[in-house]
Amino acid sequence: MSTAATARMDRDMPWFSDLSASDRSWVGLIVHAGIQNFVDWLRSSAASRDSGGPDGHSLATAVFGAAPRELAGVITLRQTVDLIRLSIDVVESHIDESVPTEDAPLVHRAVLRYGREVAFATAEVYARAAESRGAWDARLEALVVDAVLRAEPDDSLLSRANALGWNSLDGVAVVMGASPDRRTDSDAFDGVRRAAAAAGADALCAVQGDRLVVVLGGVSDALVGASSVVDFFGDGPVVVGPVTSGLGSAHVSARAALSAHRASTGWPQAPRPVRSLDLLAERTLAGDGHARRHLVESVYLPLASPKRSLVETLTAWFDAGGSTEAAARNLFVHPNTVRYRLRQVADMTGLSPTVARDAFTLQIALVLGRQSGRLPEAPLL
Repeated sequence: MSTAATARMDRDMPWFSDLSASDRSWVGLIVHAGIQNFVDWLRSSAASRDSGGPDGHSLATAVFGAAPRELAGVITLRQTVDLIRLSIDVVESHIDESVPTEDAPLVHRAVLRYGREVAFATAEVYARAAESRGAWDARLEALVVDAVLRAEPDDSLLSRANALGWNSLDGVAVVMGASPDRRTDSDAFDGVRRAAAAAGADALCAVQGDRLVVVLGGVSDALVGASSVVDFFGDGPVVVGPVTSGLGSAHVSARAALSAHRASTGWPQAPRPVRSLDLLAERTLAGDGHARRHLVESVYLPLASPKRSLVETLTAWFDAGGSTEAAARNLFVHPNTVRYRLRQVADMTGLSPTVARDAFTLQIALVLGRQSGRLPEAPLL
C-alpha cells in the first residue's frame, strides 16, 4: 500500500515530482509510517471494540516524528492534506482484497476514524511549526529594531530584515509612541503591517519598555507614513523622525524620534502624529545636542548674514511684542521693510514669526546662535 500510494503521488501530484530526492524519500517515509501505524492500531483491541480513534499526540509523533522539522516548510498544509486524502483512498481501495469479507465493514469504519485523527495530528504539526516560526520571526524582528535604536547597523542588518519580508532600499522613517493597551503585541504588529502595506510601505515593529517602535520603509513623507499607522499606538504623543536614505541610516531617524518623544510633554497640544523637527525647541530645552546644532546651523546662521539684517529685525520685532510699527521705529526703517524681512525669515527657515509655535522656536534659535558665537562663513570669491 505504501508503494502504491507513492506511485499515485508521483502520477497525480505534480508538486511531488518537483521535490528533491531527499524530500521525496521523507514523504514516502511519512506515508509508510502512517499506514504501518494504522495497521498496528487496527490489530489492537481498541479498534475491534469500536471505542474511538488513536491518541492524536502519539499519532503525530508516530507518523511525522521521523521526518525533519524543516519538511513543514517545504510541503504546504494544502499539499499535506492532499497527500493524506490520497493515502486514505489507497488504503480503502486495498481493504476488500486484504481482509476477510466479514471484517471489511469494521476496517472501513476504522479508516474513517483513523483519517480523522491523522487530520488533527497534521493540524497540530503545522500549528507547532507556525508557532515556532512566529516566535523566531518575533525575536529576529526585535533584534533588527533594537539594532536601529542602538545605531548598530552592520552587514547582517539588511539580510535579517529581508528574512522578515523587508523590501525597501530607501525612504526609512521611525515612528514612536506609547504601546497599545488591552491588545497583544502580535495583534498590534499585524495591524501595523497591514496598514503599512496598504500605504505601500514595509514595517518592522517592536515594543521597547512602554513604547511601541515602528520602522517604516518605502516612505517619501514621514508624516504621511506615520499617519497610516498612528491608530495602533496607545494614548499620548506619536512622533516620527525624518526620512533617511535606508535601513543602515535609520538610526538617525530613531534618535530624533526618541528625543522628540521624550520632550513631547513640553507641547501638550502637539498634533498626532508630529514630526521630530516640529519639537526642536522642546528637544533643545531637554538637552538634545543634535537639536541644538540643527537650530543653530539651519535657522540662526542663515539669518545671521550681515547683508540681510534679519537677526536684527527679528530681535527688534520680538522686543516690540510683535508690533511691526514699533519694530520699524526702533530700526529707523519703514514698516513694510520689517514685513518684507519677516517674510524672508519665513522663506529661509520655514518658520513664520507671526505663528506662535514658530516664533517660540525662532526665539530659542536666536538664543542658541548667540551663545554659540558662530558667524556665517564668508562666501568664496
